[in-house]
Formats: sequence, C-alpha cells, structure tokens
Amino acid sequence: MGVGVTSLLWFIGGGLVGAAISYYFTKRAFEKQLKENPPINEKMIRAMFLQMGRKPSEAQIKQIMKSMTK
Repeated sequence: MGVGVTSLLWFIGGGLVGAAISYYFTKRAFEKQLKENPPINEKMIRAMFLQMGRKPSEAQIKQIMKSMTK
C-alpha cells in the first residue's frame, strides 16, 4: 500500500470513530434532557381530562404517566 492509501484509511477510520463518539454523547445528552424536562406532566394530563369534561382520579393520572415513560 502506498502512503496515500494509508492516509486515506486513517482519515476514514478517524471519521468513523469521531461519528460514533458524537452519536453516543448526543444520545446521552438528549435522553438526559428528556428525563429532566418530560414532554408531558401530570398537570397537563389533568388539564386534558378537564377539557374533555372528566375529573381524573389520581390512579388514572399515575397510569397514564407510567405508560408514557415506557
């Protein structure tokens, strides 16, 4: 193999390693953000039930929250 081919392989290998590391850390940051700021909370569920004209029980709210976190 020539010097040019070896350099190209190192460049491609470095790009792949960099992409894998970036993917891992971006995924971790995104999951942490979702955990800290969930897209829906109990207050929002209560508001939706009230808009539908229903008074939700605490068990219903807990059940919906549990199903949302799965």
